[in-house]
Amino acid sequence: MTDKVAEFRALHVPGDPLILVNIWDAGSARAVAGAGAKAIATGSFGVAGAQGRADGEDFPLEDVFENLGRILSVTDLPVTIDMESGYGADPAAVGVSVGRAKAAGAAGINMEDRLPGENTLLPVAEAAARYRAAADTGIFVNARCDTFRGADAAKDGAALVAATLERARAYADAGAESLFVHFLLDPKCIGAICEGSPLPVNILRAKGGPTHRELAALGVARISHGHQPWAGAMAWLAAQAAQVLGGAEPDY
Repeated sequence: MTDKVAEFRALHVPGDPLILVNIWDAGSARAVAGAGAKAIATGSFGVAGAQGRADGEDFPLEDVFENLGRILSVTDLPVTIDMESGYGADPAAVGVSVGRAKAAGAAGINMEDRLPGENTLLPVAEAAARYRAAADTGIFVNARCDTFRGADAAKDGAALVAATLERARAYADAGAESLFVHFLLDPKCIGAICEGSPLPVNILRAKGGPTHRELAALGVARISHGHQPWAGAMAWLAAQAAQVLGGAEPDY
């Protein structure tokens, strides 16, 4: 059987980024796989939203694995799932939750360096211990680093880059295999992080930020689309429903 973790790891190439159009269930996974995706990735916001739940580990862990099983049943591509803060109060609990994801067939996970509902980042050593517990399961860990959350990159870019690279080194030492820097659109900061990070860098593509081509030129190794595909699908559905219920014909 193909080693999905190794297959997924090999897709992270700086300058030739893996593009992930994040999905939320088996049906959306099948659609994205059919479009030519190299890997499948869930986004926690869309997964929770599709079930009427809130982001922030409000979606029960058992449901996370049930959803994962359904996704794995429709694709042979490597699948990485967003496990938010790791679904564990301490590193040992994180290891148990992430180990279940690995045993179920996930090739990778996303995991944040803050706890659900908290805006403050965990201390570096504490976050690293949680990443170590996750990485020790053998799964590919994409360590999300929220140093730019609510920050002004134009004003504090140099300090934010330095703080991000400090965490990148600690997370790499803990066994993480890529660094997801969220809330960052500034090309100069992205380039500096890609240049200095010991881990391949993941950036969320968003309106107003660099394009796929520009992110590749900056050295990004992975581009995510996060909650945006789910939000776009729901906006389309709402617009079509309003059109039909208002007496007009739908566009489909």
